[in-house]
Amino acid sequence: MKLPLYGWLAAETISLVGTRISMLALPWFVLETTGSPAKAGLIALFEMTPLVLSKIFGGPVIDRIGPRRVAIACDLGSAVVVGLIPLLYAAGLLHFPILLLLVAMAGALRGPGDSAKSSMIPQLVEAAGVPTERATGLHSFVERTASMLGAAAAGLLIGLVGATDAIVIDAASFALGALVLATTTAGLTRARGPEPAEQVARPTPYRAQLAEGWHFLRRDRVLLGIAFMVALTNLIDLAWSSVLMPVWGQQHAGPETIGLLFATFSGFSALGSAVAAALGDRMRRYPTYLVCFLITGIPRFLVLAFGAPLWVVFVVFAIGGTSSGFINPILGAIQFERIPAHVLGRVMSLISAFAWGLMPLGGLLGGSLVSAFGLTTALVVCGIAYFVVTMFPAIDPTWKQIERQPEEGPVPVRT
Repeated sequence: MKLPLYGWLAAETISLVGTRISMLALPWFVLETTGSPAKAGLIALFEMTPLVLSKIFGGPVIDRIGPRRVAIACDLGSAVVVGLIPLLYAAGLLHFPILLLLVAMAGALRGPGDSAKSSMIPQLVEAAGVPTERATGLHSFVERTASMLGAAAAGLLIGLVGATDAIVIDAASFALGALVLATTTAGLTRARGPEPAEQVARPTPYRAQLAEGWHFLRRDRVLLGIAFMVALTNLIDLAWSSVLMPVWGQQHAGPETIGLLFATFSGFSALGSAVAAALGDRMRRYPTYLVCFLITGIPRFLVLAFGAPLWVVFVVFAIGGTSSGFINPILGAIQFERIPAHVLGRVMSLISAFAWGLMPLGGLLGGSLVSAFGLTTALVVCGIAYFVVTMFPAIDPTWKQIERQPEEGPVPVRT
């Protein structure tokens, strides 16, 4: 039964496109209505902080209620909260503190909502009868394609109908995504394994459940390594995309070139994800991980740092983007194989919180490096840091455990 899988992918596409629209529409709305770049910057802070915190503390709720219910409820709540922004603005009641409160509520809902959707993958894989890499590869393809389309749609919508109406469309996307998810995944089985008997007899308190998720993650060196690696690479990627690339564009190219380079990387990344969805279950994970991170990591920093011709930069971005498309399907499959069903929501939420936790500091890192040492040194330093973080598994034998495991049961925790 593949309808739940395809419905989930469709709902994710709708939701992700709407999220990408709001990422541009909300700060643009603040700039239009207040004229203050500082207030526009506060929007990201007030959204990201509750988002990360809710990912951490929402895991037990996902495991108690079920990921499908949490995902649908959070999308419906997001539709209401985001929809209140243009509604209150039209009524003349949207003061800036109220806007920050609504943005914070939207972030708090998005955190567990995103984690809950990811936690549905084992159920979807079981229902569809496909390899885990197929589902994670398709999700990565959808995520990267939606990011590319959402960014383009945001610019067009703001230009055509204005930021306020673009936010209305974002709110509608959450409602439509919830509807699609609810109708296509009805009857989906709750979990892929029994909960421990002692927990069935006596429900575990919330705080104990939260601690259990952390203790499980802490004891599994592979999962903990993935969490730290993704946190650090996301930090460097944000420095690269939010500061280093724009500064390079100002000095050597222009905004049109920057846009084309981002589109090239994202488009080829989606292509790589599509190939991973088709072939990922037949590829060895450990060497694929190392080779793909080696190709997608340091080369894009070095070609910018040392003034490579523009055509070379585009080629490196295309090849690096393709390689990056293989990485998330591998990491996703590893996580779902190693995490038991009864703690899946908690552990996935914690890993996601790690991934997002350092991202707000990316711009600060990039700006500080450029200001202190110049663009070339900043690019080289970030490239070397990216190389060290992603190639560490080459010297740590624990990472060889990421290879595909036998079908007979879950992977035991290594301490």
